[in-house]
Amino acid sequence: MKPGDNLDEVIETTIWNCKVGVAIFSPNHCTSDYCLHELALMMECKKKVIPIFYDVKTSDLVLAVDDGSFPGKQLHRFSVALKLAKGTVGISFDSCKGDWSDMPKRVSDRVVEILKDLEDEEKF
Repeated sequence: MKPGDNLDEVIETTIWNCKVGVAIFSPNHCTSDYCLHELALMMECKKKVIPIFYDVKTSDLVLAVDDGSFPGKQLHRFSVALKLAKGTVGISFDSCKGDWSDMPKRVSDRVVEILKDLEDEEKF
């Protein structure tokens, strides 16, 4: 990205062109329109997504439906994406107990595995 680039366009183009997405779920993830939009787009594009549950359990990931934060269409879209992500095996990380140096390696190793699998599938 360069100064002056439209952030939404860059993010959408990048998601459309990627093969693997990494979604980091933090305690505030479900309040962020940007985070939820990116997750929904990855799921709608049928990307392979690696969820990282950073200081959260999947049961903590709920949308605030009562406060009107999201319009109906977005709410449905975000709910579907969140449900799909919660049903995907991810990597859990507890910042109080976890080894920070181990996390990037675990994630990058998994991304490389997925890319190799996708490459093998393309050969057939």
